[in-house]
Amino acid sequence: MKAKHVIFSFILVAAAATSALAIPTEITVYVKSKDAKFVGTSMGGAQIIIKDARTGKVLAKGDTVGGTGSTARIMSTPLSRGVPLSDESTAKFTATIDIDKPTLIEVSAHGPSGIPKSANRVSATQWVIPGKHIIKGDAWLMELPGFVVEVKTPAAKTVLKGAPQSVTIHANIVMMCGCPITPNGMWDANTIEVAAQLSRDGKRVGVLPLRYAGSASQFSGTWNVREPGTYEATVYAYDAANGNTGVDSVTITVEP
Repeated sequence: MKAKHVIFSFILVAAAATSALAIPTEITVYVKSKDAKFVGTSMGGAQIIIKDARTGKVLAKGDTVGGTGSTARIMSTPLSRGVPLSDESTAKFTATIDIDKPTLIEVSAHGPSGIPKSANRVSATQWVIPGKHIIKGDAWLMELPGFVVEVKTPAAKTVLKGAPQSVTIHANIVMMCGCPITPNGMWDANTIEVAAQLSRDGKRVGVLPLRYAGSASQFSGTWNVREPGTYEATVYAYDAANGNTGVDSVTITVEP
């Protein structure tokens, strides 16, 4: 019994010693929409998971909270080394992790949380040294690609009676930060290709361009359905200048 007691006490002392060696280390994570601003509270934030890349142990998780940042600073001011894109009000997630040795850390970001259908995930790894915080400047900056594409009409799984049918496809499209798209605006509707790829019973039947519909981020087009069948309209936004892409889809059944 005494030997067991000694061994158990040794284990407790060793565990306490290991815990005592762990040093609180702060990490701040920003998530920036590709070619746009930061993903913040207005879009439900981005979910951040910080973990030990080698063991998979989750060390912290939470959401970015705050604003989308300064449009002028992010989009208009020439970028200079050492000058951050973020400011005090910019959405971020800050966590304190306890590590006792240099640790390969993986950070993943998934968002925007408020529009799950359009959410993308990005991740990156970096060595972190105990007590050497990553909190200054833009700290740990993640870039989230994509557009938020939401087909507003027709509704999902629409059923129509009889062909031919005239179907208007209407979509709301914004940057991942929620920033609007308008002709000649900061995010220019004239340079972003918006269209619906159309398929019938699984076979592609054509592409319908969607045009700017007169108000910010609204795009629409009319499609003449000539035959009965099950159709899928996959609406996409694509910026050829940087490859940024977002997608949503809707199914339409036309009965005889």
